[in-house]
Amino acid sequence: MDAELTALAEAHGVATWYEDWHRERRDVSSESVIGVLALLGVDASSPASIKRELAAIRAAEEQQRLPGTIVVRQGETRPLPGPGRVVQEDGTTLEVTGITADLPLGWHRLSVGDQEVTLVVVPRRLPEPPEAWGWMIQLYALHSAASWGMGDLGDLRTLVEHSHGADLILLNPLHAITPTTPVQTSPYSPSSRRFANPLYLRVADTDAYRRAGAELQARVDALRPGPTADGLIDYSAVWEAKRAALELLWPLAGEIDVDADPGLTDFATFCALAEEHGPNWHDWPEELRRPDTPQAQEARKSERVAFHVWLQDLLNAQLDAANEAARAHGMPVGIVHDLAVGIDPSGADGWLLQDVLAAGVHAGAPPDAFNQLGQDWGLAAWRPDQLIATGYAAYRDMLRRIFRHAGGLRVDHVAGLWRLWWVPPGMGPAEGTYVHYDPDAMLGILALEAGRAGAVVVGEDLGTVLPVVTETLEDMNMLGSAVLWFTRDYEDDPDEGYLPAARYKRNALATISTHDLPTAAGFLAGEQVKVRAELGQLAGPVEQERANADKDRAQLLARLTEEGLITAESTPEEIVVAMHEFLARTPSRFVTASLYDVLGELDQPNLPGTTDEYPNWRMPLRTALENIGEDPRVARVAEVLSARRSR
Repeated sequence: MDAELTALAEAHGVATWYEDWHRERRDVSSESVIGVLALLGVDASSPASIKRELAAIRAAEEQQRLPGTIVVRQGETRPLPGPGRVVQEDGTTLEVTGITADLPLGWHRLSVGDQEVTLVVVPRRLPEPPEAWGWMIQLYALHSAASWGMGDLGDLRTLVEHSHGADLILLNPLHAITPTTPVQTSPYSPSSRRFANPLYLRVADTDAYRRAGAELQARVDALRPGPTADGLIDYSAVWEAKRAALELLWPLAGEIDVDADPGLTDFATFCALAEEHGPNWHDWPEELRRPDTPQAQEARKSERVAFHVWLQDLLNAQLDAANEAARAHGMPVGIVHDLAVGIDPSGADGWLLQDVLAAGVHAGAPPDAFNQLGQDWGLAAWRPDQLIATGYAAYRDMLRRIFRHAGGLRVDHVAGLWRLWWVPPGMGPAEGTYVHYDPDAMLGILALEAGRAGAVVVGEDLGTVLPVVTETLEDMNMLGSAVLWFTRDYEDDPDEGYLPAARYKRNALATISTHDLPTAAGFLAGEQVKVRAELGQLAGPVEQERANADKDRAQLLARLTEEGLITAESTPEEIVVAMHEFLARTPSRFVTASLYDVLGELDQPNLPGTTDEYPNWRMPLRTALENIGEDPRVARVAEVLSARRSR
């Protein structure tokens, strides 16, 4: 690649090469680099334009211009190009000649000469997480006599109250949908990560329902959807039923203050416009494609906007009730939420935050052994330059809204806080490249907001990640991830068998599986090979895949036998309990048990690489919530994991 193009790319954090899954160097094409630079507002279309862009960078450096945001760890000092003034978060003012070690944690403003920038002082690390165990659930998969076609926040509260002494409950993302049909099924492709999904509302737990007369309550109750013919969750039917029920109750909502939270009103405006013009804002009339146009501002006055504000108020109340139940039952961690790696670019955050997102880019992953063409997740990505220019306000707002209701946060694909694979418009996923973010800022702000909320952070660092990711998580007292299926002895065992329990990472959340991997029962039965073979999803011949699965199973059984947890006569159910006993022996700070594993479910919630071929995210648990708390398998695993406290 041309040396000047390489220099320009490096100046903007765009990778010109990367290390693939074979640990071999892969050069990125000039076309991909030029395309990604264009998404960052950098013209690299000709040698002359590259020279102009490099000259502008040098001029800014000579002028000693400050970046739009400066992030420092508490206690750190840093020189400034001249005398300045700091307006602290509490409004007090300091005259400074440099950034001093005694500045308090928080969001401040720094002025130097004619420049005014955001100054963020972040903690060096979070408090050490406690030793804890809990349940890992896909909330939509719960079902009870009181819920409507899928699990809801009332079911979550019930699970908390019958959690067998668990310290935490880890959820799937509860991010907001666009309130139109058909409803997006994946919780990892949300419309907004800043607000919650109204499908999880328990209609009967609203004040409006309680105030309603018997006749109105009966009309609302009659809207409850019945069982589906295929036994799967029909999100669109659930939303249509709940929306109709809430519209019946809307006259009893009382006065709604649409000015109390401007950010919420912005989101509610999107919801109202989507109902009228469709779910993709790119297809709206041109005058509505930005939230700051006069026409979009006028839409804020609609009664429908107030309705969607009310829905979020109801969600806040029911999330608060679940957290209060967790506190009442002595959970030291409580409800742990899940942060998706990105958002649907056609949704609410794509519209509202378009100035800090890269227009047209899709986040994804480079080619690897399982996805040899790469992956295009269809998700929007932050523009790192615009995050810096705007003081990371959108990122901070997202975290603050989530932490209002979270005792902890799992960050999906946490390596994306360092770098993210961008796929430019019109190119295939293998033609993308990595764009780098400032991890000191991304991790520091995450730590600042988590610390203020008293929350723990878990980073999903599975797969091929840079060593600095795991090392930094550990240094900051954020937990990494250790999944039984992946935790192998790559150093001392030529067959790469399963790692002994004693050698697991201390700084980790240990689990048997994840939503994207086989369940415990499915693994023992080879279900992952059977299903993928039926769907034509295997990477190699079915005989080879079966042999690989048989080898994996034999290695796991050998490890459990060596640990003294099973014998040759152990039943599959006993082996599943032994897997949890194995995790209980690890030094990992957190251990969670998935209800899919404990209850013997064969089907994994999501099968990557499929869409309609497999019922991703739509399968309810076979056991009703009323029976889960009394199930002896649940009680036995809870007993095993609770015993960790007496170690």
